[in-house]
Amino acid sequence: MTLPAPAPTDDSLAARAQQGDHQAFDMLIGRHKEFLYRLVRRYIGNSDDAYDLLQETFIAAWENLHRYDPQRSFIAWARTIALNKCRDFSRRRRFRRWIKQLVAVEPPSEPVSPETAADLAEAEFEKNDRLRRLDEAIAVLPALYKEPLLLTIISGLSQQATAAALKTTPKAIEMRLRRARQQLSSLLDSSLKSHAGSATSKKKRFTR
Repeated sequence: MTLPAPAPTDDSLAARAQQGDHQAFDMLIGRHKEFLYRLVRRYIGNSDDAYDLLQETFIAAWENLHRYDPQRSFIAWARTIALNKCRDFSRRRRFRRWIKQLVAVEPPSEPVSPETAADLAEAEFEKNDRLRRLDEAIAVLPALYKEPLLLTIISGLSQQATAAALKTTPKAIEMRLRRARQQLSSLLDSSLKSHAGSATSKKKRFTR
């Protein structure tokens, strides 16, 4: 009686995958995808986004197999990639929420009166004004901060991909994004104060 061949180890599959063996890499994915999916889903709390991030994790793993150290377990290496993807996603989500709060105008759920319509029109004007000031603030950021901001927040690249595009490190990108947000907050505060002062000045002229 012939015994079935033992299942290949992660090490052997990873070694084959590093040589370009897609089938070996597919076997690694099949072996560990459930664990990694649960990890990602629990990190971000959303199943749809978790599937997307899991795909990004496997794409990044395939593209970076040349960096994989066989002395390290494959699942530990893949887990690190997945966690980095989650962290990038969470940073982008926090920043986008911050941007959304700056420009949000809640639409009415029911027919509105003329007075409410006028209020909504004024709110929409304020929203457009805030968007304009946000665009102006981003435009005057130094390129050192503006470029990673646009690539990560607007284009949706990971910090690792942004670092590769800008020929620097993910840690440097993280620092530049932090500085970008600080400078944006300062610029928007100054713009808001200037806007409020201008509005007050106009009001005084009209009430004389």
